[in-house]
Amino acid sequence: MIEVDGLRKSFFARGKGKTRTVEAVRGVSFQAADGETTGLLGPNGAGKTTTLRMIATLVVPDAGHARVDGRDSVADATGVRGQLGVLSDARGLYVRLTARENIRYYGRLRGMSDARIDASIDELAALLEMKPLLDRRTDGFSQGERMKVAIARAIVHDPQNLVLDEPSNGLDVTATRALRSLIRRLREAGKCILMSSHVMQEVVALADRIVIVAEGRVVASGTTAAVLAEAGVTDLEDAFFKLTDRAAAERLVEVAS
Repeated sequence: MIEVDGLRKSFFARGKGKTRTVEAVRGVSFQAADGETTGLLGPNGAGKTTTLRMIATLVVPDAGHARVDGRDSVADATGVRGQLGVLSDARGLYVRLTARENIRYYGRLRGMSDARIDASIDELAALLEMKPLLDRRTDGFSQGERMKVAIARAIVHDPQNLVLDEPSNGLDVTATRALRSLIRRLREAGKCILMSSHVMQEVVALADRIVIVAEGRVVASGTTAAVLAEAGVTDLEDAFFKLTDRAAAERLVEVAS
């Protein structure tokens, strides 16, 4: 389980010779349960990636807590990393290495034995339908092939919790379908899956629960039905725009005051 409680993070931004403080995340709270896919939905700049990076121990929050299976992301960062598989928005591969070598390298970083790594690679190759790719250099791989390798190295240590940042970004229709199938299999295996997206159809297809963020805050959360009820509409896209537009208007009033 992933628990987020009152996370806050600000950054300094420089423009026109002046430095200003940008509040990227402003008190975000939600839970992602085991055996479910939780979709973190929001427009660009809403704070999704910063929130995921704080959960993954890549960014230290200014306030609040992120916990993974009860472990705090700041107080026990090493413990949290052991419970997480992370697919970041920057998923570059080592192009001179084969797919197998890329995955094995990450397994060794996780402290896994070579025997356990090899067994995990065989299992993942079957799960991701990537056996023909294993001993090819990743230079020249398609976006879908690169996605498979990136996911395999993220979950080589069989983590209970997965954080996926825009997992379908840049994928074609075939690769996106394969990704959705994998996420469903992992959910059925009891994994906790937290994925960010700005693609409405992806969230509708995969998420058991939805968390909508805008202006650095959670503006709605729950099942699709609960979010629709919150917005007072019958279409998720309509709900998204109504809730995020309302948050933007409230933010303008807040800044002006």
